[in-house]
Amino acid sequence: MILLENENVKVSFVQKGAELRSLIHKTTKIEYMWPAKAEFWAKTSPVLFPIVGALKNDSYTYKNKKYTLGRHGFARDLDFNFEQISASEVLFTLEDTADTWINYPFKFNLGIRYKLSGASLSCTYEVFNPGTEDLLFSIGGHPAFAVPLKEQEQYSDYYLQFNKDEALEANKIADNLIADETTFIALDEGKLALNHALFYEDALVFKKIKSDQIALLNTKNAHGLHFSFKDFPYFGIWSARDADFVCLEPWCGIADAVHHDGQLLDKEGVEKLLPQKTWKRKWELAIF
Repeated sequence: MILLENENVKVSFVQKGAELRSLIHKTTKIEYMWPAKAEFWAKTSPVLFPIVGALKNDSYTYKNKKYTLGRHGFARDLDFNFEQISASEVLFTLEDTADTWINYPFKFNLGIRYKLSGASLSCTYEVFNPGTEDLLFSIGGHPAFAVPLKEQEQYSDYYLQFNKDEALEANKIADNLIADETTFIALDEGKLALNHALFYEDALVFKKIKSDQIALLNTKNAHGLHFSFKDFPYFGIWSARDADFVCLEPWCGIADAVHHDGQLLDKEGVEKLLPQKTWKRKWELAIF
């Protein structure tokens, strides 16, 4: 385990996938992250790269050659290098190899920088293109937060508070792809009450979200978190069936649409990074 710690928070990570695994408030002793119970979902906060979601037929075409790539890409299953910058900051890095070229023919340097400040943790994605051609990629977060935070509470005691949305339009999912149909979700003064049935038909996927901060709150006490995600155009909310967590997922990229032609250059949400350039996005959470 790789550890970060300050006077407020203790955080742990693993090298595989540069994955955040634990986030504990040192005063309240509350653990905010899902403990990766295998009977529901054996991950806590995977990094989605170089795609977000699924590809149609698990494949894409680039320069007239077909490649296969599994859902959410390969970064979450690879060991990152890491540099402990300080007691409150760590940088994980991953580079292309001959193995990644088999399914993804691009040169890349991927950095995942985690930094503590008070009771807040930030995660910055840093993508550098060391090649001579455009780097095509998507990237996103998938952190799973424990719901409830305390044993005596219920899942239904919790809700999500959106800072800019009065209602939500969710894109329906068909065989892991984005369907044509959408559904509207009414909010009560920006609040979405959590219940397990919300996710019985898979994730809630938003292509038109206005909010850039979502709070996870409850009706029993003042504990929760604020999750900020400026400049991520897509967002997902998900939980495994009847599991005690909720994922808040900021994305730069999205699963293929059901009618996608398979061409990577035509993929919705794909980022195009020029040679020798760097791309950055950051999400941040504050616990209380």
